[in-house]
Amino acid sequence: MPDIFLGQLYVTRCLQYFLRGFNHQPGVCHDCPHAHLELSRRAIQIFQRLLSVISGILAIKMGFYEWQLVLLVCVCIVTLLFERYASKRREDGRKKDVDERQATSNQRDAYKALSMKYLVVFGIVMGADWLQGPYLYSLYREQHGFPERFVAALFVTGFVSAGVAAPFIGVWADQHGRRTLCLTFCILYTLTCVLITVPSLPVLILGRILGGISTSILFSAFESWLVSSSNSLSLPSSDLSAIMGKATLLNGFMAATAGVVSNQFVRATKDFTAPFIASGCVLLVGWCTIRATWSENFGSRDDSSETNGHSDPFQLHRLLSAWRIVRQDPRLLVLGLTQTCFEGCMYLFVFLWVPSLQEISPNYPAESPPLGYIFSSFMICMMLGSLLYSTISSRSLLQKPINAETEQECLSVKFHAKLSTAVCATSALALGSSVLFHDERWRFYAFCAFEACVGMYYPVQGMLRGRLIRDENRATVSSLFRVPLNAFVVLSLMTGVASARHAVLTASSGLLAFAALMMWVTIVHSSDLVSAESVLAVDAVDS
Repeated sequence: MPDIFLGQLYVTRCLQYFLRGFNHQPGVCHDCPHAHLELSRRAIQIFQRLLSVISGILAIKMGFYEWQLVLLVCVCIVTLLFERYASKRREDGRKKDVDERQATSNQRDAYKALSMKYLVVFGIVMGADWLQGPYLYSLYREQHGFPERFVAALFVTGFVSAGVAAPFIGVWADQHGRRTLCLTFCILYTLTCVLITVPSLPVLILGRILGGISTSILFSAFESWLVSSSNSLSLPSSDLSAIMGKATLLNGFMAATAGVVSNQFVRATKDFTAPFIASGCVLLVGWCTIRATWSENFGSRDDSSETNGHSDPFQLHRLLSAWRIVRQDPRLLVLGLTQTCFEGCMYLFVFLWVPSLQEISPNYPAESPPLGYIFSSFMICMMLGSLLYSTISSRSLLQKPINAETEQECLSVKFHAKLSTAVCATSALALGSSVLFHDERWRFYAFCAFEACVGMYYPVQGMLRGRLIRDENRATVSSLFRVPLNAFVVLSLMTGVASARHAVLTASSGLLAFAALMMWVTIVHSSDLVSAESVLAVDAVDS
């Protein structure tokens, strides 16, 4: 117990220094120093009480992973409080600077309404998706009794289905409406939840095919609807960035919550199909919410395709047009490369983290590591990554006013390209160092760092897609990026990643480092050159 109280004293002292720096940061109004001091004292008191309560309740001997989870939860709570306070201060400062004009007020209302519409639906559908994750393998292997090779074939079927359907999903979303395809997602994923409960191989294969199609819709149509709605409302980049950061934070929260809920369903029913039935019910709620609150938006409407719809039902002309757009813009090629490398490594990490920690656990196989606590720790780290992105982006994008819209767009692209480079480089370092670490704790820390990068990656990549891809082809181009991604994952799974996990982690580190280099050279460095040429041109005109 003395170690616990020493840990509390150390963390509290660190928090005091952090608060001292926070209260004296440049650019923040110091009209109310007593309010700052009171906030600091209250935050420290809350943190001390939280640690004291946890120490009293968990006075029994806890393992390493349990304490890491407790510490991460405390850090996340404190970070959330400070981010909320800082956000409120920024809003108050913006109101004073702008003098609360009516146009700004209307824009704030539009931002809040769009944020609420999107985040409610996003939380519902991601919660339904995460409910299925923890027990999918156990349902196939243990309850349905299929051998290992059939289970692997089912997983591969899902990725193949997603890869094949991805480009057509984007075309249909742009042509027939993003809201319509999001409603279709809820129906298809509900059917997947029903089919997956039937212990018949053909039915399960059909379920995996529908699940792959649903996954392609989930990761393309929803984001396209958000970006298009934001553009139609003329919201600035900072508002779209804030919504995407909140979405990633919400995703981590829903993942941690869904893991606990699905565990309770299985414990109460003694049936691995219970989380899938609950997921189907949640998806029906999502369908009703989308239908009641979302409005429709489209990409470019091709009239010739509509009149000749029977001759081109898969919109191949539109698909080839989107491919030409990607091929002619090196920035989009690098964006697709980054998505393939990062998300491919992320999917492989899902298969590798359990055996990677088990192989160096001193008590395994007599005692397996607490995988539930470890998974929850990863999700908390992902939430911390999204909070870090929100803090960095809000301070950078709102540091000084920018009048020209094109200048704001260029600044946003360059800023997020730098963040993407840093995220890929840090992820490469985390996965590469995890192979070198032969201590269980240090490898766990490396994996936590990678998950924090995952939390930053999604809003960064979403912002880059939102600014670099034109609205009329947004869903089509975004879906094209998922074709090489799914091909990469399928080929990796077919080669047996679990048996060569050290080599796979090392190769993943190299791929991420290559993606970081290409992002820097193609987008960041080229933006610097364009800025320098613009300055020279202006100087020449002035002279």
